[in-house]
Amino acid sequence: MALLNFRKKPTEGQATPASPALQDFLKGYSIEVMPRTAEKVEDFRDLLPDGTRVYIAHIDGTPIEDMVATAKRINAEGFEVMPHFPARIIKDEATLADWIARYQGEANVKQALLLAGGVEKPHGDFDCSMQLLETGLFDKAGFTQLNVAGHPEGNRDIDPDGSRKNVMEALLWKQKFSERTDAKMAIATQFAFEAGPIIKWADGLKEAGVDLPIHIGIAGPAKLQTLIKFAIACGVGPSLKVLQKRAMDVTKLLLPYEPTEVLNELANHKAANPDFNITQVHFFPLGGIKTNANWAIENGGENTAPVNVTKG
Repeated sequence: MALLNFRKKPTEGQATPASPALQDFLKGYSIEVMPRTAEKVEDFRDLLPDGTRVYIAHIDGTPIEDMVATAKRINAEGFEVMPHFPARIIKDEATLADWIARYQGEANVKQALLLAGGVEKPHGDFDCSMQLLETGLFDKAGFTQLNVAGHPEGNRDIDPDGSRKNVMEALLWKQKFSERTDAKMAIATQFAFEAGPIIKWADGLKEAGVDLPIHIGIAGPAKLQTLIKFAIACGVGPSLKVLQKRAMDVTKLLLPYEPTEVLNELANHKAANPDFNITQVHFFPLGGIKTNANWAIENGGENTAPVNVTKG
């Protein structure tokens, strides 16, 4: 079974239409940007379907002013904005309250992705997303959607021993939080490349009592070298070995990666199992926002319905 789809672009008129299952699976997809990558897009309305949820990644060192300005611009173009709130780079509760107020006052933000963040040592009082939730500030501000991070291949930062014990305990805590509050939540995951392990992980969450909707992270079209660089930086696990093996073949090294294979497998599984808990696709546009958006359009993503922010 192919894990990745490396192929040459078809010549004009030879493109294979996307299957109905894939088109359905891509409905409501979201995409992630950073302030510096968003600057390269003249108008997101030329690329994304109406109502697309746009996550804004907050990398350590990015001024909050740049984050808010990006959120304001994308919101003004008609999209649902979901900025990251990385716990470990937020100094204290006052800083968190200030960020929330800025996002709401200037960019009408009502959604957030809460995560620990990529820094090893916290900058202040917060170490994990659960502490952000416990402040109650997002509820007081009337946020309609609070997504949290998921890791289909585990996370060595959270579980250094390679187990998934701490990750699972955190997701169970967040599940209970969603049940005892009015918070509408979903799990947005790190990207992965094999459908089989993704399906097994998602089914395992449900069996453990976590029924939050899953928005599966998928790496968009990119050069293999670019993909390996980001996979290493993001701590992608077994999938990285697949990429490294491919990189040893010079003929495949020069071909672009596209997520067709993994998405088709997930889409077919969803079509056969409608209750499958992966409900949306979340793209990491590692090869560029325009490239990713065009790929989504070519594969049926242009007819995406507006995201219903009240249902995850």
